[in-house]
Amino acid sequence: MNEQRGFTLWFTGLSGAGKTTIAEIVERELRERERPVEVLDGDIVRTNLSKGLTFSREDRNVNVLRIGFVANLLTRNGVAVIVSAISPYKEARDQVRRRIVDFVEVFVDAPLEVCAERDVKGLYKKAFAGEITQFTGVSDPYEPPAAPDLVLKTDEETPQESARKVLEKLEYFGYLWPQEAQETEYNWGSR
Repeated sequence: MNEQRGFTLWFTGLSGAGKTTIAEIVERELRERERPVEVLDGDIVRTNLSKGLTFSREDRNVNVLRIGFVANLLTRNGVAVIVSAISPYKEARDQVRRRIVDFVEVFVDAPLEVCAERDVKGLYKKAFAGEITQFTGVSDPYEPPAAPDLVLKTDEETPQESARKVLEKLEYFGYLWPQEAQETEYNWGSR
């Protein structure tokens, strides 16, 4: 298992698109496969690593670059890193992608209306009413990736189906052994 190299799996998309839900399913599967894994969730990182930043374009890019810096350190040390962050601007995402050699960009795509329906915090309602300014997708732009490694249409598939596609892509790229190969390796190693 130690021969597998680290990677950064970067989920980007609107708030409510399903990034965190899918990331949690993928994290569980990676842990079951005994991969060292760390999750960098945008909201948690903003609270702890990027406290004090505003939601201006510049500060959002700083936040993304900070997440990317930590992800790169972990990736270089063999960790499977899962990033779940809106990361609305292509420029910052592309900069992170250039810095991290083993980088997989996943666009978690859902229509704005679907994201707003899923919103349990009521943020979209406040944004539509003008109570929240600089809200991505409403009063601030979201720039979709031009060529992501994977697109998940979360209004058309379940979180489990989306997570399965992510795991298959990781296997395809060689970042994760197929489940059968891992079971065979484990059985051989225990004899």
